[in-house]
Amino acid sequence: MSRDLISRDRGLLWHPYAPLDGDAPYAVHGASGTRLSLGAADGTQFEAVDAMSSWWSAVHGYRHPALDRALLDQAGRFSHVMFGGLTHEPAVQLAERLVALAPEGLDHVFFADSGSVSVEVALKLAVQYQQGCGRPERTQFLALRGGYHGDTFAAMSVCDPVDGMHAAFPSLVARQRFLPRPPAARLVGGELVADPAEVAAWIGILEETVGRHRDELAAIIVEPVLQGAGGMHVYAPAALAAARRVASENGLLLICDEIATGFGRTGKLFASEWAGVAPDIMCVGKALTGGYLTLAAMLCSAGVAAVITGSPLRTLLHGPTFMANPLACAVACASLELLASAGWQEQVARIGAGLADALAPAAGLAAVRDFRVLGAVGVVELSAPVNVPAVTRAALEHGVWVRPFRNLIYTMPPYISTSQDIAAIGAGIHAAVAQVHG
Repeated sequence: MSRDLISRDRGLLWHPYAPLDGDAPYAVHGASGTRLSLGAADGTQFEAVDAMSSWWSAVHGYRHPALDRALLDQAGRFSHVMFGGLTHEPAVQLAERLVALAPEGLDHVFFADSGSVSVEVALKLAVQYQQGCGRPERTQFLALRGGYHGDTFAAMSVCDPVDGMHAAFPSLVARQRFLPRPPAARLVGGELVADPAEVAAWIGILEETVGRHRDELAAIIVEPVLQGAGGMHVYAPAALAAARRVASENGLLLICDEIATGFGRTGKLFASEWAGVAPDIMCVGKALTGGYLTLAAMLCSAGVAAVITGSPLRTLLHGPTFMANPLACAVACASLELLASAGWQEQVARIGAGLADALAPAAGLAAVRDFRVLGAVGVVELSAPVNVPAVTRAALEHGVWVRPFRNLIYTMPPYISTSQDIAAIGAGIHAAVAQVHG
């Protein structure tokens, strides 16, 4: 069955960041709890712990009864209606819950199809805000080197311009301003600690850059504290706090992209809490529906919304066909309820402690440059690029599904992962690195 499915797929389907004739994917035959049932092109079958939460989204695992029930119950009423001129209970309830959970002051919600689209909406909103304030010349954005915000065109423009995946489109994406990566931080005694001199120097660059370009800039956009696809870089909360201060002092908005970091992944409900700041605009996605359906949201402050409402257009110029899809909203409400009732703080703290122990042995391997843990995120950084097919297969042979990139083998396991699951993830990653890279 796996051989046939993989053969039919090859040359027919594009997969993320892969050629049509690239390495054959693994076929999924089932998923339950934290486990994936996979088959390889050679006929080998695997039962593996999903160390990736399906790209960081399936925080409650697979086939969760509460999420299944929410999906089926809503399908029994209606699966979709247009959001233009209409509203429905799942959308209103989800918006109310998001506002209640979000950092203080984020009082208004726009639902989008995906994380990348929510970033597009956030950037568009920032430009419309500056226009509404009588500053139409402010159309650029200040972003961070090493950042990643999605694959659509405006989102691409604020991704890393050199080392990012989108450097192939220099003539098609808008030119933005960039700051160096903020200084790295490590978790020590429950606090993220960085070199004070490095932080001060970075803040100086921030202040100088904004001082020179503030009349061109609409907003500063960041992944708070943890840069994901750009390198799993953990940075100093003081840098984020400085970005908040400098944005406010210069009439810029602060956009926090919490698509990967939101809903507890870093040990805080939202990663901006590490710096004690509230953004003007926040994007969330991925874990929002527990990995069941694609849905994202952009939240903004009352002050930003008031400017839009008071402008000649009076509206935010965006409106997806599947905006606020009732199925997705219903499942998202159930997912947020699970986060609260299952005690995400305890889950993430237990996973973090387990990953710190489970990944520590990898630090002794010659190929490993560093390992780090923040919340329910564990990263093993190699000194050279990962042999992705070989490491993936080796990890599967030890019962773990990982998807490395660049020189990183990382894990963001489901919150329901047991201590045994976390130990297996650590052992599988260690064995795969040792087997492939020595």
